[in-house]
Amino acid sequence: MIELHFAPGNANLAPHFILEELGLDFKLTEVDRSVNAHKSPAYLKLNPSGRIPVMVDGDLVLFEAAAICLHLVDGHPDCGLAPALGTPERAHFYKWLMFLTNTIQPDILMYYYCDRYTTDPEGAAAVKQAAENRLIEFYTIIDEHLAASGPYLLGETFSAADYYLLMVARFGRTLKTPPRDMQHLGKTLELMTARAAVQRAFASEGIKAPYL
Repeated sequence: MIELHFAPGNANLAPHFILEELGLDFKLTEVDRSVNAHKSPAYLKLNPSGRIPVMVDGDLVLFEAAAICLHLVDGHPDCGLAPALGTPERAHFYKWLMFLTNTIQPDILMYYYCDRYTTDPEGAAAVKQAAENRLIEFYTIIDEHLAASGPYLLGETFSAADYYLLMVARFGRTLKTPPRDMQHLGKTLELMTARAAVQRAFASEGIKAPYL
């Protein structure tokens, strides 16, 4: 059975959404961050970086949320959550997934953990503000794309990248201009949160409305 190590609302959300969408048999194992369980020797054997999530599937131990998502959709090619390999649509799928995980997520970390990105305690506020400015810029890029080619990242075609978008947009809910307030991105997020798989994942992680 697949085991997803998670903490409520962390980067495990996108893999969790996909597991629910696929209807796979899996179990959740909570990593209690309040006691630094993600830094315990047992957890560090699964993920040496001490970050969440980790997915265990038999002998396979996989960390990095995007890698887990790709593994799940590649293992179920008929699920419709990713375009066919070798197609232009698949290339755009990779593009948006990498934009979310490589461009947006690092600034999410910088925004929430700004003190880790400077040796000057007085500089933390400036680091956070700069990260927030970039995040709003990046979410605006998505909003403009959806205005022209929505309602999903791949146009009319829903994909696993949209689940990743929902997770990453939720991380931006405390910004001065949160993704939910952007005209086109906000509509896409409403579509996403209404999905049954999302509602099941939120419920099992103890996440209550308002989700964004």
